[in-house]
Amino acid sequence: MSLTDLMNAPAYDPARDDRRRNIFIGLAVTVLLLGILTLAGYVLGHGWLFTNLGYEHRVNNFFDDLEAKDYAKAYALYYNDPDWQQHPARYSDYPLSRFTEDWTTDSPVKAPITSHHVDISKTDGSGNFGTGVIVAVRVNGDHKVFMYVNRADKTMTWPAPHELEYNP
Repeated sequence: MSLTDLMNAPAYDPARDDRRRNIFIGLAVTVLLLGILTLAGYVLGHGWLFTNLGYEHRVNNFFDDLEAKDYAKAYALYYNDPDWQQHPARYSDYPLSRFTEDWTTDSPVKAPITSHHVDISKTDGSGNFGTGVIVAVRVNGDHKVFMYVNRADKTMTWPAPHELEYNP
């Protein structure tokens, strides 16, 4: 570096240094928060970065409809098809009448569903976020029911392919 270069150097700009410092601090805080959210979602049983919350909400709405004895609405959620009545032949293998029996007289809790609580969920299947989500629901206070929600089409299945080990 020559003496001419030193003489022509730009003037010191403290605002530029402040901007750089603030950007660095902002990035560090963002990375730290992202890490905390990632781990918190997993530890609390709601998937990495809480990615399973939407599926838990869907299952919660399903059980709300069962409690309200709105079996047609619950059936629509089960198949993720709000217009299922327009094409009932598509669901002839598992019609609404059989669905209603399964969730009333042949219910997994052997009693009318009067209360529920979504406890936890786990990703299931292959890939980073799996092909589905298993949602654990405590029904009528003491019965555990495991619902499977397919990530691709958001349809539900009961019973889930696996049961989760946890203490409510």
